[in-house]
Amino acid sequence: MREGVTSHPGNEGHGRGRAVIALLLGSWIGPASVHAQGPVPSILDPVAQPAQAVLDYGLLLVLVCAVIFVLVMGALVVTVIRFRARAGDGEREPPQVYGSDQLELAWTVAPVLVVIVLGLITAGRIVALQKSEAPAGSLAIRVTGHQWWWELEYPEYGFTTANELHLPVGRVAFLELESQDVIHSFWLPQLSGKTDLIPNRRNTMWIEPHQVGMVVGQCAEYCGTQHANMLLRVFIHEEAEFERWARDQQKEARTLPGTEAGRAIFANTACVNCHTVRGVSEIGRFGPDLTHLMSRTTLAAGAASNDRANLIDWIGNPDHFKPGARMPAMKLDSAQVAQVADYLASLE
Repeated sequence: MREGVTSHPGNEGHGRGRAVIALLLGSWIGPASVHAQGPVPSILDPVAQPAQAVLDYGLLLVLVCAVIFVLVMGALVVTVIRFRARAGDGEREPPQVYGSDQLELAWTVAPVLVVIVLGLITAGRIVALQKSEAPAGSLAIRVTGHQWWWELEYPEYGFTTANELHLPVGRVAFLELESQDVIHSFWLPQLSGKTDLIPNRRNTMWIEPHQVGMVVGQCAEYCGTQHANMLLRVFIHEEAEFERWARDQQKEARTLPGTEAGRAIFANTACVNCHTVRGVSEIGRFGPDLTHLMSRTTLAAGAASNDRANLIDWIGNPDHFKPGARMPAMKLDSAQVAQVADYLASLE
C-alpha cells in the first residue's frame, strides 16, 4: 500500500477547495512538511467520518463569521466615508438621534437568532457524533495507551498488535480507549477528533473511513519524555484485504531455519517477561506483542523504520532511538544481538 491516501473520482474539486483554504490558513495549521513517520496530517483533508462532519461544521462557522465580519466592517466603512468631517462642519451641529426602535431591534434580534441557530446545529452535531455503544456490525477495537506506544486489540479476531491500526473502508470501527499508566490523548486528525485515554476510565470513539490509504496520528497529551515519539499509523484497506491481514495476524509466529539460536536467546532472557510471541511465550504484557513484528512498518511507535539494521540498534541500545524508553538494554554481545535480530526479522 502506497503512502498517503488515494482519492476517489469526483473528489478533485473538493481537494482543490481544501487546498485553497489550507493556503489561506497556513499560519494556523502549520507547514506541510514531512516528519519521521510520514506526511503531516491536515484536519482540512478528512478521509473518514466523523472528521468530515467536524470539518463541515467548522467551515459553516467560518462562513457565518465571515458574513458577520463583512456586514459589520461594511457598515463601519460606509459610516466612516459618508459621515466623515467636512469643511464647515464646525459651524453647525449634526442632527441628534436619540434612539431608533428599528435599529435597536435589528441588532438585538439578529445576533440572538444567529446564536440560537448555531447552538441548535452544534447540539445536533454533538448528539450525532457521540456514540457510547457500538453500532451493529461495527469492528470492535480496544486501544490501550502505554508510555510510549499503543496496544491495539481486535477481540473479534482474537489477536493483539501494536502501533499500527488497520481498518476496513466503509465499515464503522468502534474503539474503546484506556490507559495503562498516565493520561494520553488519541488523535487521528484525518479520521476523528481527540479523545483522552485515562487510567481506570473507559472512553470511546468511532471511525468510518471512506478512502483507502495510510494516515498518521499521535498522542496529543504530554505523557512523559517520549511523548513526541508516541506515533501511530493507520492503514485503511478494502474489506477483502483487511480480512486477509486479520487472518495473517491470527496465526502463530513462524520459525525459519537458521533463526533457532535467536529464538532460544529470546525465550531464555527477560524479553519474554514483557513481550508475547504466540507459539513461543505468551506471558509478556508490558511491551508490544511481537508475533508478527515484521508486518509493521516502524519500530518503537514510529521512532524508526522497521528493518534489520534498526532492529540491531534497538535491541542493543533502545535509548539510541528513544531516550528514556521503558525497554532496557539486555547487555547481549554483538553476536547475540544479531541472532535475536535475525529471529525477530523472521516474524512476518
